[in-house]
Amino acid sequence: MEKCSTIAAYFMEEVSPGALQKKPLRLNDSPFTIKDLEESGCFAYKGLLLQVDMSGEWEKAVEKYSEEVGMKNRDVVKINPVTMPNFEEKLAIFFEEHLHTDPEVRFIMDGSGYFDIRDVQDRWVRIPVAKGDLLFLPAGIYHRFTTDEKLITFSQDFIVAMRFFKDAPKWEAHNRSKEETETMQERKEYIKGIKANYQY
Repeated sequence: MEKCSTIAAYFMEEVSPGALQKKPLRLNDSPFTIKDLEESGCFAYKGLLLQVDMSGEWEKAVEKYSEEVGMKNRDVVKINPVTMPNFEEKLAIFFEEHLHTDPEVRFIMDGSGYFDIRDVQDRWVRIPVAKGDLLFLPAGIYHRFTTDEKLITFSQDFIVAMRFFKDAPKWEAHNRSKEETETMQERKEYIKGIKANYQY
């Protein structure tokens, strides 16, 4: 498993949930570097985007990584209009800005999409992911997910992801709010971590 030396992430335009969320939405030509990702807390929390060699023994590589980050369980989710009931409603939930109390670890087995994260200055950053990518986001980081408009296999809006969990597979999101999420211990620990790595 080889660590990426660059990342194809970028600052993005503000967008409301809807059809536009699936477009690239690149803001100017501003790049978002590995160093920027580190300052957002991801590398400090073992966060990295890895390109897994899908032609080799990728299962062993993914298994080893999941053990390193303390993820005991996993499942596979297929996100597309054909196999997922109430697809648009589910996608709207995924695109709502939220955080988790555990890290979010995703291995993209097929298809493509976007993970958006908030950087240290609360700006949206878009991270394109595709087959073979492994993404780790620390607990407490604000983020969201959407499919893209690429035509893959039988449809657009297509991605297959392996999800990793510390305990039993369960996706539980806490939508951003000053009253709830800003007072959560995981959020406070995340902020403390990025302040230690970023000079304002």
